[in-house]
Formats: sequence, structure tokens, C-alpha cells
Amino acid sequence: MLHELKKIVLEYQRAREAGLKTVLATVVELEGSSYRRPGVRMLLDEHGTMTGAVSGGCVEKEIWRQAQQVFQTGLPRLMTYDGRYRLGCEGILYILLEPFEPGDVFISRFFKQLQERNSLLIHTHYEKKEGITTISGSEMVLDGQRLPFRTAYKAQANIPCLEQELSPCFSLLIIGGEHDAVELARYASATGWEVRVVVNPMEEKSISDFPGIDQLIPVSPEQLDTSIIDSRTAIVLMTHSFVKDLQYLLALKDCPATYLGLLGPATRREKLLGALIEHDPGVTEEFLERLRGPAGLNIGAETPQEIAISIVAEILAVIRQQEPMPLKDKKGSIHH
Repeated sequence: MLHELKKIVLEYQRAREAGLKTVLATVVELEGSSYRRPGVRMLLDEHGTMTGAVSGGCVEKEIWRQAQQVFQTGLPRLMTYDGRYRLGCEGILYILLEPFEPGDVFISRFFKQLQERNSLLIHTHYEKKEGITTISGSEMVLDGQRLPFRTAYKAQANIPCLEQELSPCFSLLIIGGEHDAVELARYASATGWEVRVVVNPMEEKSISDFPGIDQLIPVSPEQLDTSIIDSRTAIVLMTHSFVKDLQYLLALKDCPATYLGLLGPATRREKLLGALIEHDPGVTEEFLERLRGPAGLNIGAETPQEIAISIVAEILAVIRQQEPMPLKDKKGSIHH
């Protein structure tokens, strides 16, 4: 996922400033089942700092051990990890370890794509045999330009290639600045989403009041810039004010958000929708159907933390087009 690669590139910049070498581990192929699927990555630096994960924890220790040779030689290598006897996942992982040293052009283009919320195309070429491999490596492909993960790498066309199109980072817009908004922001940030919080400009709030968020937006409903909202954005309206919620709904009625949740009981939602239609009879049926209130899944949530978990879970179910159920009741494999 793009948010994981974003963390890797940010950590690489920190390591480079500290003069540390880094190695990127990419799961390129899988036989059987595993904790995670091909395309997941993690970064290691010479001091043992790991960013990201490719499994539940056991594989990472072996990756660190085999990465030592990559640190020493500067050459990629392919390793396998048979989880059938150690993890109980019944799968064999093929993992490419390569020096990670993208150039300045890569870095600038990467963050420009993030800022513009564009997808990224990643190619990882690999030889499916264990040991040192001089022709394996990864690259970012933008508008026909190939930007390698290490400057000396040139892609080979006659070996297997894992192709990934990474969608823009998922975004959550929280409207409201009370304690429950803080908890929702915390859990959403931990999930890897880009989180923005909208608060009343009269409130004395700062970005430090919302650990982990990307932006604090102190604006009134009339001033809200809805151009920041796209189809990979979820919105949760939680101002605790009926009037303000109505004003924000009027501002959001034409936005393409994939999810719009309302805090509060169903009776409050119905009153809000009635007032919304009264103020704007032309509001579309499609917008009304996207409104979810009370926001969240029915998991018996009571505390702000539990409510945040239920809302994050519902958003995930909506964007992944899943009907929530216990995994023990699901037929077939967990992942498609």
C-alpha cells in the first residue's frame, strides 16, 4: 500500500541524513498462504531499525540476518522463507533484498505524486532463485520514465516482474474537535490514512491537540474547501452541534466522498436529513443514501476509543465492499 511505501521513503531520508545504508525487502511471490501478500515491503538500516513489516514478526528476524550480506556487498539477493513448519501459514515466501538508495529525482517525483493524489506504478523484477542476483531490482514508472530504487539499477525484461499500481493514500476528514474526534484521528492515523481535522476557527485548537494528523483546518462551514475531497476520502461529521452539522452537510452535499458518517442516534440523523431537504430540496438521493448515521459498526462500542474502532471498521468495510462478519463464518480464503 502507498502509505507503507511513504513511511519507507521518509525513513530512508532520515537514515541517509545519518549516513546509514538501507536495504529494502519486498515479498515478490508466494506459494500457499501467508500473513501478508506479495508487494509488501519493509526497510532496514545498518543499526537494525525496521520500518514496515512483511509478516507477523517471525520472518523479519531472518530478513535481518540475510540482509547483512546485502549491506556488506551492495548486491541484491533473493531469499525464501518456508512458513509451513514455522509460522503455520502453509506458505513459502520469496523475498527480494536490495540496497535502497533512490536518487533525488525519485524522491521529488514520489512526493509530488503523493501531494497530487496520483497512483504510482511499481515494477519489481526478480530471478526466482536463492542467493545473490545482480539483475533483480525495483523501479517506479511515471509517464514512461523509469526511476530505480537504487541509482545503478537497470531493469531486465526477460525475468519475472511483480507489477503494482498503488492507489493514492486513503484520506479521512474529521469535522469536529472534541475528545472523540481526537481518538478517531489517532486510530485512523495508525491505520495509515492521511487525516485532516476541521475545527471551528473560534476554538483554541492546534495540530498538537490531534496526535498523528496531517493537517488542522480551522474554517467555518462556508469557508470549507471541498476540492480536497475525492473518491478516496471518508468524512465523519462529529461537531456535537445540530446547527453546525447541518451547515457542514449543506457544504458537503456535492462532494464525491466514498463515506459520510454522522455521529449521534438515528433520530438525530432523521432530523438532520429533514432540515437538509428543507434548506435544499434539490439534494440528490445518491447523497442521502451515502449518509451513515449512527456512524460505525454494531460492536457494542461505548468509550470514545471503542467508537473510533467501530467507525474505522465500518469505513474499511465500505471501501473494501465487504459485509462485516466473523471470519470464522466466512467461506473460503480470507483474501481474494
